[in-house]
Amino acid sequence: MVEVFKTNVQEADEAHSIIQRLLEHFPDYLINFDLEDCDKILRIKGEKIDSEKVCKIVGQTNADCSVL
Repeated sequence: MVEVFKTNVQEADEAHSIIQRLLEHFPDYLINFDLEDCDKILRIKGEKIDSEKVCKIVGQTNADCSVL
């Protein structure tokens, strides 16, 4: 399963930090950002992705996150 999220993450360092935080909760997920995309895409691949929890964790970093 692949889930795609729209974010407002601008910097690679911020994206890396968010990925590390997400991997603490979801170590089996494959996670990446596409900061070149106008929607600053966060893409997660894994089984049974908990979109609400992902958005909550990203939100704790003061970044916006919503499912596309």
